[in-house]
Amino acid sequence: MPNTTRNGRSSIQLTPMAVPKASDVLANELRERILSGDYVEGTPLPPERELVVQTKMSRTTVREALRILEVQGLVRIKAGRAGGAFVQRPGEQSMADTVALLIRGRQIRLAALLETREAIEPFCAQLAARHRTDEDLARLDAANDDIAGAGDSLDAFLQANIDWHVAVASASHNELLSGLMISLSRAIYAATENEGFIDDKVREITVRAHRSVTKAIRDKDADAAVRRMSRHVHSYAESIKDFEERTDIPLDE
Repeated sequence: MPNTTRNGRSSIQLTPMAVPKASDVLANELRERILSGDYVEGTPLPPERELVVQTKMSRTTVREALRILEVQGLVRIKAGRAGGAFVQRPGEQSMADTVALLIRGRQIRLAALLETREAIEPFCAQLAARHRTDEDLARLDAANDDIAGAGDSLDAFLQANIDWHVAVASASHNELLSGLMISLSRAIYAATENEGFIDDKVREITVRAHRSVTKAIRDKDADAAVRRMSRHVHSYAESIKDFEERTDIPLDE
């Protein structure tokens, strides 16, 4: 008899099978429907008890699936009588949070962050010059005013600096670039939060450079925006390297 041993038992052998958790299966199904547009943003998902009835899964499984989607930024959970799980589409903040985890988790060196910014931020400025709106210009002007008015407050200067660089990326109207710049800017300025580096000269140069780039964006001069932003981010990176060499502070700290 084929496929049997001498004692009559089957000789067929199967390899171990990985069976997904029920909560992962449900989360995958709901995720695909959200991303494919079946469930538009703001749509409430059925209540837990209804999902239990529809899927024949336990309440614990349903709750775990919703929690997975919440962590991924695909639903928001509201408590109370009018609460529940509501669909939301991932945006630039979702990308920013993911990149931030990568930067911190992999302990990405400051030098690598600066290189990345030099590679993409001039292109952000170019796109901003092409696509900016009056609202974008208002955000850039507000950030410039905050930088100039930060006084001796390092925190205020750094936050206004972040706001300006993110505003340039937002004015590009490219959500991928915006999300990436949010994380890069926060990480770079967290690493350079040092009174010894952010002195009066750095502040003065930053104010001038930002206003120059902003003018190019306002004038819709894409070539000037690229050129001025390239010069600004490169000079900033060189200043950080020079400061590191003089103070013997590793760049990846």
